[in-house]
Amino acid sequence: MTVDDVAEYLRKPRSWVYDNWRREALPFKKVGQALRCRPADLEKWIDCQAS
Repeated sequence: MTVDDVAEYLRKPRSWVYDNWRREALPFKKVGQALRCRPADLEKWIDCQAS
């Protein structure tokens, strides 16, 4: 998933994702200059936030 995909999925602005991905420990990996996230990793992250 791209940053735009994650922002849409989380219903957050794209700027929030960029500003908070490290602080919130969003499961992104750098691929070249881009951030990418696996859907399963994002689901796991969401589940941990509810705890």
